[in-house]
Amino acid sequence: MPTKKTTQTTESKETAAKKPAAQKAVKADKTPPRTAASASAKKAAPVKAAESVKRRVLFVSGEVLPFVGTGGLGEVAGSLPQAINGLNAGYEVRVILPYYSLVIPEEYKKDFVFLGSITVHLSWRSQYCGVYEYTFGNVRYYFLDNEYYFKRANVYGHFDDGERFAFFSKAVIDVLPLIDYFPDILHVNDWQTALVPIYYKLFYQYQYRYCDIKTIFTIHNIEYQGKFPKECMEDLLGISSAEYFSLEHSGNVNLMKGAIDYSDAVSTVSPTYASEILSDYYAHDLAGVLAKNRRKLSGILNGIDVNFYDPSVDKALFANYGSGDISGKVENKIELQRMLDLTVNPDIPMITVVSRLVAHKGIDILKGLCGELLASDVQLVILGKGDAEYEAYFAHQQRQYPHKIAAIIAYNKDLSRKIYAAGDIFLMPSKSEPCGLAQMIASRYGTVPVVRETGGLYDSIHDCGDAGDAGNGFTFALYTAQDFLHAVHRALNLYKNKESWNKLCAKIMEVDFSWNLSAREYIKLYDATLNR
Repeated sequence: MPTKKTTQTTESKETAAKKPAAQKAVKADKTPPRTAASASAKKAAPVKAAESVKRRVLFVSGEVLPFVGTGGLGEVAGSLPQAINGLNAGYEVRVILPYYSLVIPEEYKKDFVFLGSITVHLSWRSQYCGVYEYTFGNVRYYFLDNEYYFKRANVYGHFDDGERFAFFSKAVIDVLPLIDYFPDILHVNDWQTALVPIYYKLFYQYQYRYCDIKTIFTIHNIEYQGKFPKECMEDLLGISSAEYFSLEHSGNVNLMKGAIDYSDAVSTVSPTYASEILSDYYAHDLAGVLAKNRRKLSGILNGIDVNFYDPSVDKALFANYGSGDISGKVENKIELQRMLDLTVNPDIPMITVVSRLVAHKGIDILKGLCGELLASDVQLVILGKGDAEYEAYFAHQQRQYPHKIAAIIAYNKDLSRKIYAAGDIFLMPSKSEPCGLAQMIASRYGTVPVVRETGGLYDSIHDCGDAGDAGNGFTFALYTAQDFLHAVHRALNLYKNKESWNKLCAKIMEVDFSWNLSAREYIKLYDATLNR
């Protein structure tokens, strides 16, 4: 296979194949794109000079749906820029991400346009970086290509993730002249892109065309911070050891800590979580850093893509339905019972979980009450992967109760929507939850959430009372199996009253969890950041 190399450098086959289009694209494409007329438009839209008056945002993420996603970050990065551009409120958001050539579906890759390449210098490395462009909906996307770092089957979890995302972060800033898009705001997300504001402030802010760029760092989960030994400063990150103490925290280089200090604004994904992470219980050792930066910290609740998560048109379902007539949920329940070899009976309450199987998601207290729960007349359906302890436990429970519990140890988006649609009750007993999307998706499908009052769960789900006529779910405060079980029993008691239960199901389907409100809040954040 022909390759083009510098030190440890590789170039993808797609790059070589599309080079003739590169010169044309760079030459002709010097102005921002017009907003696409259709949200399903996939090819690059014509450009319009008048759009240049909009303030520019470059949204930087390690994953973006529909191209690649492992969790909530991919959902946010896929929906928020589309929502902001759709408001036509004075901002144009473009998105930049790694080119995961083995992961991104061919249906998108085949229409990517190669713009050109640069060499990224990072410490002693000189690495190739190719740039692809693609317009989907009303957003223009840039994909940064380097096979050595990104031609892998999994997005995260590699021994050299620090080096991979240091390269990506440096490349994001280095490619701005090539794409001819110097933003007013660099909006970066989680530790994988935390080096962007750090590199910008250390190396770029006084350079021609780079000055006056503001940076916003969004924390999606404070537990994952990007920690590395001190020895990584110069060799791995390409930052002088003289800057060590600006990145040091608790004896390590901490990229999240550095991004919090270096960014012009810091946000997180719900108002309650923004308050919670100022305390030691939730902050994973960063409470002091956040308290110091409290003036620039805010929380904005995430939304969901209500067009994608729409039971009236969702092709993954056995039957479609809407809030005006929820009878289709029964058919979905019966078909899922058959599919998972559960007892086929629409009157048995089906309790569902779609989650990572880890302790901070509340799986430890779910495990503690599982036996008592299964002793009653219920079915339990669990979908997720996580810690081996929990995977093994629920697989064992399925062997013990083969027609009462189905534990699918996997991540499957198609099956998850079948479960959302078929379920009666959805459990989310998280110890901490920055925002949470699953409770919103479950509500959209008319499955009543039972949640702990923390983070975004507290902001999005309010207790409906024993009669089901107040809020939009069942909540509990203390992180104990007893409090959790009490909330589940309250839901099961209401389930016996079919009329009240069906009214609650229909009501929660109408709650507005779209990105419209959140996008407007982000526009306010952008305005405030530019005015600082």
